[in-house]
Amino acid sequence: MPQTALNPAMVIATIRRLRDRITERFPDATLALTGGRLLALAETHAERSEAIARPNTPLRLIISVFLALIPAGLAYELFILDFTLPTDVGEFVALLQASLETLFFIGAFVVFLFTLENRLKRNRALAAMQDLHVLAHLVDMHQLDKDPVYLLHRTGATPTASSPERSLTPFQLNRYLDYCSELLSLIGKVAALYAHRFSDPVALEAVDQLEDLCTGLSRKIWQKVMLLERASA
Repeated sequence: MPQTALNPAMVIATIRRLRDRITERFPDATLALTGGRLLALAETHAERSEAIARPNTPLRLIISVFLALIPAGLAYELFILDFTLPTDVGEFVALLQASLETLFFIGAFVVFLFTLENRLKRNRALAAMQDLHVLAHLVDMHQLDKDPVYLLHRTGATPTASSPERSLTPFQLNRYLDYCSELLSLIGKVAALYAHRFSDPVALEAVDQLEDLCTGLSRKIWQKVMLLERASA
């Protein structure tokens, strides 16, 4: 694999290490389960992105057979059947119109066959982006109630009956938010595996959109981290 490409094994190893770090620091937190889910998706999508990069040989053989049948069918119609040229203008126009319609449908069918493999791969890549989108929003849900402002004003804060439990110390909160940011970054890296192996513009746009989502969510987390570090200073 070229040095400029992402190494799926390294991405998976990094995610596994992050999951273990979360589990060791917060053994009872559901964030560790999210890390495990990302690890499972990374292993699945590493294999899927590698499969997408390979040519679909059985499908290409089937397409080749269909393409070979097209001229064979035309030759059968011209030379085997009793084909006669039209004798007047009306018959010639009708024959020309029928021929153009036939050529149009044949051309459309050929285009369909030539793009079928790419469209199948695109659908698999877009399905992967959907899985990763859901996981990114799940990570964002984990950090929603992790509010550093509560720590800044803990002495005067009065929780309500619906207030979430806030038992993390400033250090623990910093680590928790940092883990969320790392998870979002690694979600983007898993998506980038497809960008390195599949050059379809629709799939690349979906990868860019997912990376933009992860960057935006991570930016919100780092705003909280900055508030927390400012308070500690």
